[in-house]
Amino acid sequence: MRFERLDEEAKLMGQSQRMRPESVGRLQTLEPSGPECGPPDLQPRGRRRRGEGREARGARGARGPGGVAAERCAPGTRHSTHHTELAGAGPLREALRALLPQTKEELKLGLSERVERSAMLLLQEATDLFYGGRTSECLQASEALQDYSWEKLNTGAWQDVDKDWRRVYAFGCLLKVLCLCEAPGDATTVAAALKVCDMGLLMGAAILGDILIKVAAILQKHLLSGKRPGPGPAQEQPSTKKARNDRTSVPDTSSESAVPRLHCPSLQYFREHHLVPERPVILEGVADHWPCMKKWSVAYIQDVAGCRTVPVEVGSRYTDEAWSQRLMTVSEFISKYILDEPSDIGYLAQHQLFDQVPELKQDISVPDYCCLGDGEEEDITINGWFGPPGTVSPLHQDPQQNFLAQVIGRKYIRLYSPRESEALYPHSTHLLHNTSQVDVENPDLERFPRFAEAPFLSCVLCPGEVLFIPAKCWHYVRALDLSFSVSFWWS
Repeated sequence: MRFERLDEEAKLMGQSQRMRPESVGRLQTLEPSGPECGPPDLQPRGRRRRGEGREARGARGARGPGGVAAERCAPGTRHSTHHTELAGAGPLREALRALLPQTKEELKLGLSERVERSAMLLLQEATDLFYGGRTSECLQASEALQDYSWEKLNTGAWQDVDKDWRRVYAFGCLLKVLCLCEAPGDATTVAAALKVCDMGLLMGAAILGDILIKVAAILQKHLLSGKRPGPGPAQEQPSTKKARNDRTSVPDTSSESAVPRLHCPSLQYFREHHLVPERPVILEGVADHWPCMKKWSVAYIQDVAGCRTVPVEVGSRYTDEAWSQRLMTVSEFISKYILDEPSDIGYLAQHQLFDQVPELKQDISVPDYCCLGDGEEEDITINGWFGPPGTVSPLHQDPQQNFLAQVIGRKYIRLYSPRESEALYPHSTHLLHNTSQVDVENPDLERFPRFAEAPFLSCVLCPGEVLFIPAKCWHYVRALDLSFSVSFWWS
């Protein structure tokens, strides 16, 4: 977990956004790359525990967060308003409708009285319109519902946002997706619907048994079946260019104390010699059998996850003034920041990509050593870190245990004990207190003289290796190659 700097008045599509609860910093501008984009669940990386948030004041734009300014779905066939039972035709529509209760009376919203009555009436109206077959009117109502709940999501501190308002937003996204897919839709419309669904997953909360995850899987399968949209102003066809792999400088670690290595230690040995005494270690042979070690490549990731919308960090490191974030599809990220040679660095960092794309999650495994923690396996947070050479996570510490598994490329990593905190000069501000002010590989020793005396361990983490980073252990990470890492945060 790193933490992220964010502009206090960040705006996306004329609206401000909130950050993911894991990071810290000031809000930065997120620029959507397509008309369906809205702000993602950008949880600040770094010093915060999950579920903590920050202030992100809402400035209302002309459209809802998932609203379409130019793109509209073709209205579906109107059905009789005298019946509430669903009926439809077409494989995509049928697959989506099969996830829903057959009648509106069976649809349980499950919202508390904390949701304002006007919002409840709007949601009920949108539901009635959908079950009544009035797709065009339902589409408008669902967008109004997104507008309404968007204001609530972006007012005050994120931890103070009632979860029911996130559910309201998720219902708005669900209804909009269903409306977009009511008519026999072209691939561009389905891709737009998938972006709306991703926004519901990123910003909303679980509804109807995690129905948005199931909806996204159906939409993605529909797109992957050969019905991808053609190229447009915000959608490029997958490139056949090879990924650039311009390596950055590799530090000379011969004079540095190396992180110890073990080959598949027993659970008891790991617990007694590393977990309890909080000693970092590289585990070899633990991830060699994971399918991702043989399957994953830029082309594979683009094929499996290319149509999904994700938050991308733009800038060399999140402590820089120029750092920002943007929403784009994985294909757009690969095209711009992996295949091309942009003037800046893009990093798909600390994102729960595996919840969005179960196909990728099937290629990895939770390390057995996580069973030594206090929580259940579902409590483990799994994040993806995908980017070109040169991406940097500044020296920082996190509140949870971390297994960092390297799948593609290499990373140079330094580790400092929490006992050295004073010599690492953490920022004095509350938002950045878990991040050092020191540029690790180019320190200003006049400003930070004690840093030169702080002992550390270092390593170059290679594919197939898993690094154990104890909770609150300071760590600095720089990608030496095109890189994909997977982190497992556990208590």
